[in-house]
Amino acid sequence: MIVIYTPKGGEPEQYDASSLRVSEASIVQRTVDMKWQEILAGLGGDDLEAMRGVVWVIRKRSEPSLRWGDFDPGVLEMTSRMDDDEIERWITNAVANADEDLEWETIQTIIDRRLDEVAANPERARAVLAAQAPDPKAEPPEPDSESEQEPTTEGSSSSPTSSEPVTAISGSSRTSSTSRRKGSTT
Repeated sequence: MIVIYTPKGGEPEQYDASSLRVSEASIVQRTVDMKWQEILAGLGGDDLEAMRGVVWVIRKRSEPSLRWGDFDPGVLEMTSRMDDDEIERWITNAVANADEDLEWETIQTIIDRRLDEVAANPERARAVLAAQAPDPKAEPPEPDSESEQEPTTEGSSSSPTSSEPVTAISGSSRTSSTSRRKGSTT
């Protein structure tokens, strides 16, 4: 997750939570009194303490004397967005789980509407979404009634390891069920 911090009157700054070292993540956990998984979930929901903790500890890299109490951004100055890998997984899952009755254009529109609010890099996210589009030359397979029927066999052994060939007989074959039957020997 990327935390975007835009100080009042300043330019947006991006802080990548995945860049944290374990020691830094531990500091964030202790400071905000949350486990790492709670912090990650909090970033996805724009939890102020989780975002503040991530930005603060990353800023401490260049400002070692920055104290927790001295970094107190406004509630509207931070938000979180998915990084490129996260957005790619999100789009792939959204497309895969879309209602199969929906046309591609509808699926694309629904996902595209959310990209500006969830992706750190919406342009790349749109390229990922476009790459998910079905091939316009590929036609969906039509159900084939013959391929759905199990073929009948002639001369097959009941043994699954038989070395004799198994021959499929079509419904129009001379040896199909319309052929003359041999008389019973019993």
